[in-house]
Amino acid sequence: MTIKKTDIVDYRAFRFSKLNTPEFQHLWYLLFWPLYGLGFMTVERLWIRDSYTPIHCALDDAIPFCEIFLIPYLFWFVFLVGVLVYTFFCDTAAFTRMMKFIIVSYTAAILIYILFPNCQELRPQVFRRDNFLTRFIAGFYEFDTNTNVCPSIHVIGSVAAMLAAWDSRHFNTPGWRAAFAVAAFLISVSTVFIKQHSVLDLAAAIPVCAAAYLFAYGRRAPGGKGAKQWKERQSSI
Repeated sequence: MTIKKTDIVDYRAFRFSKLNTPEFQHLWYLLFWPLYGLGFMTVERLWIRDSYTPIHCALDDAIPFCEIFLIPYLFWFVFLVGVLVYTFFCDTAAFTRMMKFIIVSYTAAILIYILFPNCQELRPQVFRRDNFLTRFIAGFYEFDTNTNVCPSIHVIGSVAAMLAAWDSRHFNTPGWRAAFAVAAFLISVSTVFIKQHSVLDLAAAIPVCAAAYLFAYGRRAPGGKGAKQWKERQSSI
């Protein structure tokens, strides 16, 4: 992986007067995050419903609780934020498409939570083992509510990070693609092993991701034209 100086936006040159220029117009996408945070806090903490539909299937009962999956579950935060920060500074074309994917998918998830209030009742009441991981999960259960789980934001965010990494010319090799795919897979399945989500939550995330993919990437595979488009954009600056 080689990063050329021409790949990096010089944010030191940013002025608000340049916000609509090709070099800096991707900064507008950052406004989505406070809006999303406000929307998610509203449905999670402020707009408490009288009833929620439990999400459950027979496969959930067959999946054992396994606290070791807390590690990939928490890695989600590093995975998502890491790819966002990396593309923001080193590949703005990939960052832009990633944000389009996130805006569509996260907004769709919030709308689903509003129209279809749901929850999960899968968390164990007692842990069979007492260790650092189970104690951390118990504390996490206290902090994180069991509502608004379908579709899974954890899965959607993992797919967003994976596709953005694939889209970046810096990671567009079979080895890197496989590594990001494995990370996204482990993060996604971790949600059912620590009983944060039902299998149905993962399945519901698939059509949401598919719609967001078509909006952000069109019919092409991520990474195919990203480098060429970025170079053409840079030459026009």
